[in-house]
Amino acid sequence: MILCIGEAVIDMFEKNVPALGEVFMPLPGGCSYNTSIAISRLGSPAAFLGRLSKNFFGEIQVRRLRENNVRDDLLIRCDQSPILAFIKTEKGKEPQYAFYDEGTADRLLSTEELPPLPPETSCIVFGSVSMCMEPIATTIETFIGKAAEKTVIAFDPNIRPFMIRDRDAYLKRFEKWIGVCTVAKISSEDFEFIYPDTQPQDALKKIIDLGTPLAIVTLGPGGAAAMLRRDDGSLIDVSSPAAHIGEIADTVGAGDTFLGAFLVRLRQRGKLSHNAIINLSENDLRDALTFANKAAGIVCTRRGAEPPTLEEVEKFSLS
Repeated sequence: MILCIGEAVIDMFEKNVPALGEVFMPLPGGCSYNTSIAISRLGSPAAFLGRLSKNFFGEIQVRRLRENNVRDDLLIRCDQSPILAFIKTEKGKEPQYAFYDEGTADRLLSTEELPPLPPETSCIVFGSVSMCMEPIATTIETFIGKAAEKTVIAFDPNIRPFMIRDRDAYLKRFEKWIGVCTVAKISSEDFEFIYPDTQPQDALKKIIDLGTPLAIVTLGPGGAAAMLRRDDGSLIDVSSPAAHIGEIADTVGAGDTFLGAFLVRLRQRGKLSHNAIINLSENDLRDALTFANKAAGIVCTRRGAEPPTLEEVEKFSLS
């Protein structure tokens, strides 16, 4: 099972309604939340661990998890409301976000509320805005620190610069988190914030040198590239082109789906363990990148974070 921990937000998507003009429609979302749904739709067991409201927004979030066969027995229910994330999209541009997160259910996750790690967990996914808020950032840091020797840890920073008040302090913690990960998936936009004026390959090498054996950079229309330090100390570089599947609607959820799909592909191939990952071949790594690119490409043809099923991914070929 792949366990995703973090925020479950209510995404307020811009929509034009006749006679009203621009309004915002609530839909459940959040990086780790979306990733758990992507993993389950692609045919692998998934669970979500987070703090969800008891109000009607929380019920919407729980219902979507259940409809997608994501385990919900690790959820913590509470009286606070969820984070509201207003999203404005424009064709050809990255989405714009405005977060309302003070005193919300997500960010108040404490170490005392954490359930025991299920023994069937093969991988934990964390990251995104959860790691910019307290106490949830420290709670997740503690959780992955204890689990790192037992399971694969996958990190997607999915950085929102407006959520980070002290870049240097964030970078110090970011590098600490990288040091306990097996897989780090970082977008080119993330790298512009973390290591500005650094080429993607040089940035990947920095990540590898911090202790993560496998670092991936997603490059939007440029596809994805990965660097792996194998068990024998050798470095391999692999890339895969983007999937040009159809007209782009928006890119919301593409990164979340990419990481979920990448991990699912490793699991399908019996490679989702620390030992298997540090012994991946170039073909193994390219295959997983290609699968993830296809899944992310499909999401980009849809409005919002709507990950594909395994059947939908397998019927497309990169062209």
